[in-house]
Amino acid sequence: MSKKEKKVLSWVRLDNAAKIYPAARRRNWTNLFRQSASLKEDIDKEVLSSALEVVVKRFPTIAARLRKGVFWYYLQELEMPPEIVDEYSYPLTYMDKKEIRECAFRVIVYKNRIAVEFFHSLTDGTGALVFLKNLVCEYIEQKYGINVPCEYGIVDRKEKPRREEIEDCFLKVANTVPLNRKDTNAWHMEGTPEPKGFLNLTCFKLPVKDILDKAHEYNTTVTIFLSAVMMKALLNMQKEKTPSLKKQKPVKLLIPVNLRSLFPCNTLRNFAMFTIPEIDPRLGDFTFDEIIKVIYHKMGTEVTAKHMARVIAANVKDEKNLFLRVVPLPIKNIVMKAVFDSVGERKACLNLSNLGLVKLPDIMKKYVTRMDFILGVQAAAPYNCGVLTYEDTVYVNFIRNISSPDLERHFHSVLREMGIEATLESNRKEN
Repeated sequence: MSKKEKKVLSWVRLDNAAKIYPAARRRNWTNLFRQSASLKEDIDKEVLSSALEVVVKRFPTIAARLRKGVFWYYLQELEMPPEIVDEYSYPLTYMDKKEIRECAFRVIVYKNRIAVEFFHSLTDGTGALVFLKNLVCEYIEQKYGINVPCEYGIVDRKEKPRREEIEDCFLKVANTVPLNRKDTNAWHMEGTPEPKGFLNLTCFKLPVKDILDKAHEYNTTVTIFLSAVMMKALLNMQKEKTPSLKKQKPVKLLIPVNLRSLFPCNTLRNFAMFTIPEIDPRLGDFTFDEIIKVIYHKMGTEVTAKHMARVIAANVKDEKNLFLRVVPLPIKNIVMKAVFDSVGERKACLNLSNLGLVKLPDIMKKYVTRMDFILGVQAAAPYNCGVLTYEDTVYVNFIRNISSPDLERHFHSVLREMGIEATLESNRKEN
């Protein structure tokens, strides 16, 4: 193809939530997350490459690379799909600037598993799940010669992207009364860092029936129940490590909220905010029922369209600030990184992000045996936790960059106290 015939690559500005992630990067940390699907048979990489070629054209704002402008970063569609790579020794290995500039996501194969790792500026968990579902769907159709109906996030991969899929919904729904961001800092876990950036992954496989039964016993949802188990584990862990009540700090959990459930938006870009329930152990011991109520009322108050529109308004107000708009990107990066370090990383012990029940067309379920969601650790905190449900199993994936699995031990203990048995899997290194 001659230079005159060369395709002009489309580009989009980063959405409001995505702008912080390039600035917050550092030498040993990139904000990545992973979603994966395990199939009944080992993956044919040649067929997967062919499937990826189709899918990247359908989702140009996800299959993209991060580019630098004078004032802001932006996303540019790829000329060609990335090469599929084999699994590393651990998930979510560091993605450096050069890699992000070339392609801000990876497709990784290990035996029967297809995994995609995303730099968070591309999309959130919901958008990533649509991308993964369609990649797996295209692979299955090409490999086995079947036709999958367009339902549960499966789309016609030959059609052009829909306008609503690529819009920045934060700008669309922000109201005119921004919320004050002041908040208290949370207790932070500590431990011995793993050498060479190794990340420990521990998956709790929980029977859906057991979790639903116990959630119903407390008259609550799966997300609130698992969040309460996590907060109880954090409280127990802090009490063990810091016996002095006066020296203990609030335990806070960051729970992402999919805003598509609150607003009429179907974007595949970032469109999530969060709520942060808090328990101060200095007030005394909390029963599990009390923890449930704290989370329930916090979410009941904040997971509303009106409240979230105010939170979004505060972020959009910063973006529209005339001074920030004309400041060159290097200076913006310094300011945004400082804000992220002082605010974004100190307000919770860890994230607990639940994608909920993952649904697939019946014909796909015959080939897909498992789905997983793994968050990367935070920049200044050693843990994170991703959750999803597929078929009859809840998959709770803990990731940490420290050696001791103290939080997993306490989480397991709380589950056992409630009569819930978990099957554990780990990528723990052999000594």
